[in-house]
Amino acid sequence: MDLRELAGEAAKYRDVLRGVRRDIHRQPELGLQLPNTLQRVLASISELGLETHLSDTISSAVLRITGDLPGPTVVLRADLDALALQEDTGEEFSSEIPNRMHACGHDLHAAIGVGAIHLLQTHRDQLAGEVLFLFQPGEEGDNGADLMLEEGALDLASGDLVGSYALHVTTSMPLGVFATRPGALMAGSATLDVTVRGAGGHGSAPQLALDPNQALAEIITGLQTMVTRRFSAFDPVIITVGWIRGGQEGTNNVIPNTSSFGATVRTFSHESLADVERFSRELVEGIAAAHGLTADVTFLSVTEPVINDAEHVARAEAVATGMFGAERFMTMPTPIGGAEDFAAILRAVPGSFVFVGACPPELDPRTAPYNHSNLARFDDSVLPDAAAYLAALAFARLDEASRAGTTRPSV
Repeated sequence: MDLRELAGEAAKYRDVLRGVRRDIHRQPELGLQLPNTLQRVLASISELGLETHLSDTISSAVLRITGDLPGPTVVLRADLDALALQEDTGEEFSSEIPNRMHACGHDLHAAIGVGAIHLLQTHRDQLAGEVLFLFQPGEEGDNGADLMLEEGALDLASGDLVGSYALHVTTSMPLGVFATRPGALMAGSATLDVTVRGAGGHGSAPQLALDPNQALAEIITGLQTMVTRRFSAFDPVIITVGWIRGGQEGTNNVIPNTSSFGATVRTFSHESLADVERFSRELVEGIAAAHGLTADVTFLSVTEPVINDAEHVARAEAVATGMFGAERFMTMPTPIGGAEDFAAILRAVPGSFVFVGACPPELDPRTAPYNHSNLARFDDSVLPDAAAYLAALAFARLDEASRAGTTRPSV
């Protein structure tokens, strides 16, 4: 497979892929139920006659692209869901649904997937194995990837699972640049919710009450000390309090019975994710007890860290530079604090998650509105190259694995 020729062929799909992207952008859907989005995606590949498996419970699809040559299986994924956000970009194809917006670029991911599938199917005579393509709902906090795995998406593979790949557009990189890194790429995320329970009273006589607000303040500052003293600086933990509630606004002379806060937790290793729960519980309950109070702690793991396999990252770099030149690929120096449930797929099938720059050229990637902003704009001229690149990752991995003799059926 000549990868440069593949990129040239994908350029012919530009208008079609742009149409898919903009149709989906106008009609964003949230969470796990995305019937119109999935229908639009499947309509764009219906003429290919691919084996398609639909979920009975969520808006997901697994498509099988079978090569003419024997070989193992590669997994590709595109997420489809939008965010609960009012769009203020002024784009001519802006969201037509109030308080919903494709602010994270999943509309582009859907179109990239469509293009990659067309390329893979068109050149199945050179495909040494099969590709399972996962169209996934619920990436934005609904654990759609985990649900697809639980429903047996990977069990559909007929050969050894030898790699998994996905792309994510970003406004913080120049248009058309591909970037990733080995090891930790994105954080695992969790939520920490705390309620401190005391005994209310008059603000003029705190000795006759058990003040939860004072303990809450110590807990919040104590958590920040905890992350610098219980964790290595080379395996960092981030705890950011997003809301605080204690007492009634305007009632300044009343000590409340309870006060609460909620925080997001980010870690870059599986070990730290487990440790931060244990250490947080100890700290919260210990400080509360020291003040004669009790505390309820709810710690909920949302996603695990995105951990890229070094061998697959090297392949991702080789494919990008082979297709587009060395200037179109960069190795990221550090992970980022965002979270992504493709982590669950990477844990099941080692592979690589790759960012794609989609910043409009008239904006500076250093200052452009970031993903999840109500002002975030993505340049969809990147769609053909991204589709060709995603397909090329599958071609390259299957060709390499088949030459190495990895063709046994999965068990």
